[in-house]
Amino acid sequence: MALGTLYVVATPIGNLQDFSPRAQQTLAKVNWIAAEDTRHSRTLLQHFGLNTPLIALHEHNEQAASASLLTRLLAGESGALISDAGTPLISDPGFLFIQTVHAHQIPVVPIPGASAVISALSVAGFPADKFNFEGFLPAKSHARRECLQNLATVTRTLVFYEAPHRIVETLEDMAEIFGETRQATLVKELTKVYETVLHASLPEIISWLTAKTERQKGEFVIVVAAAPPPDIQEISPEAQRILKLLREAMPLKQAAKLTSEITGLSKNSLYSLALAQEKDV
Repeated sequence: MALGTLYVVATPIGNLQDFSPRAQQTLAKVNWIAAEDTRHSRTLLQHFGLNTPLIALHEHNEQAASASLLTRLLAGESGALISDAGTPLISDPGFLFIQTVHAHQIPVVPIPGASAVISALSVAGFPADKFNFEGFLPAKSHARRECLQNLATVTRTLVFYEAPHRIVETLEDMAEIFGETRQATLVKELTKVYETVLHASLPEIISWLTAKTERQKGEFVIVVAAAPPPDIQEISPEAQRILKLLREAMPLKQAAKLTSEITGLSKNSLYSLALAQEKDV
């Protein structure tokens, strides 16, 4: 018996006109559709007159659902995987299912479409030839700040998702750790009625968000400019020695600030150097 095919289908992230004819045709012809939230997806399918059966596949049942759906693919049925919005697997479940399907040499076909990451990156105004997508940062402050500190010297554009109830706190952490001069683009409610693209420094974005609390509602993508490469040649050996000694006695940020006060060098450059030195240890 011929194997079935699994189609990985992107759905709209807001504007329903972004749902491609190919995606609609694919969802109409498959035997079933695996969806993260069947209630949400049923509304989308009904809008387009699609009656294909829906099966729940989410982070809490992925292992069990994958085994069941694999059996159906091996029996010759074809199915589709969708997420609540956008391209599946991008900060959404489905990885284990796709991995299992590949292990059994079942064809997997992408049906491309909307992606919040790529859409935000396309309007951010930063280099996009190389970038780091970090998804959602940790919810707890300490873990989030630690993650941001590890990213502070990355010389690639950074892309994050963030929830509305954490958006201001996260941006404040970014401003403190990345530096207040770091540029960013906040993209809010992509393709929806209140879509907003704000390109500014991190403190300016925070000011805009806090000026009106309703601006903190919605779905957010944060695109942050790459860190400038530290020009260690401009940091004298004596300044590097002072930084190293202070770093052994106090937290990194405090050591960089005090070294800056002693030497007159940029605090951000010294902070980047200290991070680079830590990674080399």
